[in-house]
Amino acid sequence: MAVLTSRTRTRNFKAKYSAAILRGLQFIYSLALDADNFTEYGSDLLWCFYFISSRSKDRNLAALAKSMGQEEARRWRQENQDLRSASDPALLFDYLYGDHGARSLGLVDRSLTKKIKAAATHFSVTECLGFDPRNEPPPDDFPDQCECGQWNKRSKSNCIECGAKLEFMTRYGVWCDALIMSYWCDKQVSIEGLNYADVIKWLHYMRPYAIDKKNADADFYDAVYAITHVIYTLNDYSRYRLSPKWLPQEFEFLTSNLASALRREDPEMVGEFLDSLKSFGLDQRHSLIKEGMEYLLTVQNDDGSWGETSADDMYARYHPTWTAIDGLRDYAWQGQRLSRPGVLRLL
Repeated sequence: MAVLTSRTRTRNFKAKYSAAILRGLQFIYSLALDADNFTEYGSDLLWCFYFISSRSKDRNLAALAKSMGQEEARRWRQENQDLRSASDPALLFDYLYGDHGARSLGLVDRSLTKKIKAAATHFSVTECLGFDPRNEPPPDDFPDQCECGQWNKRSKSNCIECGAKLEFMTRYGVWCDALIMSYWCDKQVSIEGLNYADVIKWLHYMRPYAIDKKNADADFYDAVYAITHVIYTLNDYSRYRLSPKWLPQEFEFLTSNLASALRREDPEMVGEFLDSLKSFGLDQRHSLIKEGMEYLLTVQNDDGSWGETSADDMYARYHPTWTAIDGLRDYAWQGQRLSRPGVLRLL
């Protein structure tokens, strides 16, 4: 009986990871081909393909994702040749996100970009984020979106549209949304009072990441995603490695709580833990990374996806699959640095 060498075992593991990643990417592509799915989530899907194509060490994977992304970017351009509305900041952000994604994939529409930039000047930072980060930290009195679809103003306990009792977002959830929007708006448009430095400066206020026992699940869940998006916005979504010295509490939280994500059997969360930890220099030889990657291999669905196959919302089908792919793949890091070196003093 032949004895497998360490090198052979490594090759076998890499082959399994590569096959799982490919199946996952094909699943996401199949969802993107559906007209309703693409109308709802096309802008986000463009970034899925772009990030995999531009941040992956595997050249074949990168080339395939780029081909899929460029195909879908052409489609997005055909379906979004003009602004449908400039009255809703969420809709404007979706256009901004999609336009930038298509441009990153090589399809430019300067006319639409110009209209997006002009429309953005009509919004305030409070309209976009729900609070003004220049003057206050992320609040805990901001209502979550009502089941009827309505967003309500701060401190409202009942929906102005249907009267239903509202749940409030955690301050971690509010901060996570603000990190994402300010990061992308900084790159594309000018909105008075909305800039990334004013959002990330509340990092010290959000630490330590203590979990309120009365709201433990929501606090833990939102703290995880706030931390991973601190990392994504600082490493330009996995372009650069980060030093644990820059974010010691975030690094400690991730290394201490990956086991919690595994116990929750949440592949979406595990994927974000893994790609965040990889950006700090951990690789497949580290026990945490190895355990997380092996878990993802064992819970991939027969159709190539990760997550609940019965989910009605397509976001809950493709996003866990995307994050699992990110947790499994190797990255083409471009050195160690911050995406915005000027914010180092704020950390």
